[in-house]
Amino acid sequence: MAISQKQILSLQQKLSPQQIQMIKLLELPTVQLEQRIKQEIESNIVLEEEERKEEDEMQPKEISVEEYLREDDTPAYKMRMNNFSRDDKQRPVYLTEGRSLQEYLIEQLGYRSLSEQELKLATYLVGSIDEDGYLRRDLESVADDIAFTVGVEISVGELERLLGVIHELEPAGIGARNLQECLLLQMRQMNLSTPARRLAHKILAHHFDEFVKKHYERLIARLQVSEEDFREAIAEIKRLSPKPGNLYAEGGTNTTPYIIPDFLLDYQDGHFHLSLNSYNVPDLKVNRRYQEMIRELVKSDGKVREEDREALQFVKSRIDSAKWFISAIKQRHDTLMRTMQTILDYQQEYFRTGDQAKLRPMILKDIADRTGLDVSTISRVVNSKYVQTSFGIILLKSLFSEAMQTATGEEVSSYEIKTLLQRCIDEEDKRHPLTDETLMNLLNERGYCIARRTVAKYREMLGIPVARLRKQI
Repeated sequence: MAISQKQILSLQQKLSPQQIQMIKLLELPTVQLEQRIKQEIESNIVLEEEERKEEDEMQPKEISVEEYLREDDTPAYKMRMNNFSRDDKQRPVYLTEGRSLQEYLIEQLGYRSLSEQELKLATYLVGSIDEDGYLRRDLESVADDIAFTVGVEISVGELERLLGVIHELEPAGIGARNLQECLLLQMRQMNLSTPARRLAHKILAHHFDEFVKKHYERLIARLQVSEEDFREAIAEIKRLSPKPGNLYAEGGTNTTPYIIPDFLLDYQDGHFHLSLNSYNVPDLKVNRRYQEMIRELVKSDGKVREEDREALQFVKSRIDSAKWFISAIKQRHDTLMRTMQTILDYQQEYFRTGDQAKLRPMILKDIADRTGLDVSTISRVVNSKYVQTSFGIILLKSLFSEAMQTATGEEVSSYEIKTLLQRCIDEEDKRHPLTDETLMNLLNERGYCIARRTVAKYREMLGIPVARLRKQI
């Protein structure tokens, strides 16, 4: 086969490394942007934080504490505290974190009559308990892990016996493998002296599936009890905790999510004031010393000595990278503000009152057309971004909703239908809850053309169970 050469003309679209970095910066929320900037400062020697003015420098000059003190006739000795003696020593305050759930359980195991090896194995079991208080792994897998990590061969029966010891610890229900076992462990540690508690224990032990599916009429007939007695037994079960690990909150890691908003929106006297939250985001600048270094390396005739050429290229590349990064941060700021301002103009009625029923139908393309940006850019801007308003912190992505048409042809937001659906379910008779088909008929009567499967989808999005599971006695 002969070798031949060909010229082919093709058009390809490729993103430069700078464009890829810009896209990544656009996606970052405020907290991650701060970390990204600090990372860039550490990697680029010519980039540094610009010093901000101190808060006291921003105060008006005419306000002076000394002037107020001179006007006051209070003697100086009355402005000092003297509630300590010369013998008092200043003691440091030590901040300590409380015990975790596992540490609390291991401490209780120390008071049990266990051998050294049994204590070691029980401690391994405690380490397999999750934050909810459940042992979600089967004992055979735990036995295999113990054989590989600890080097001890142990049977499932022995682990079952040690798990029984853990079941006797506090909080009640700890170490359960499923919800039924968890609730039964809590019931067994209670005094079953009342008929309601004994009936509750019987329901959990022998009729758990019917109880979970809320087949209450069938249970009442099978147990041959009155409706009042059954209601008291259900009340006893509701007092139990489905997640016993959450009952112990002395120590452990604080996993409460803190949301730092990316935008700050203030509404006063009929006017909106929108700003980007850049409190912890440092301002950047190029270090002057390196710019002067380039001037020193370059001679008056524009030539560079051979031994300085490599240093000059390195410093110049660092300065170019720093200038590009500062420009990218500014471009991110402009894109975010431009997009958020467009969303604000589009949803002014909602941002004035905070009523979700006033949310207009809005998709990414609506904002993209108004801003002149690409739909993918708008998607990156609203992803994981929050705005702080007078009625709470709102996820930008939650403001976008599909449009639904009423019987009159008017377009309404899906949030309006969800609000009405929630109201219908809240006002229903809990003894005879409304099915999805009944809810569909109610919405259709009010002019909202909606299918049953759409009702089911919106109900699931609201976190509302089916009618059977909403039934109450």
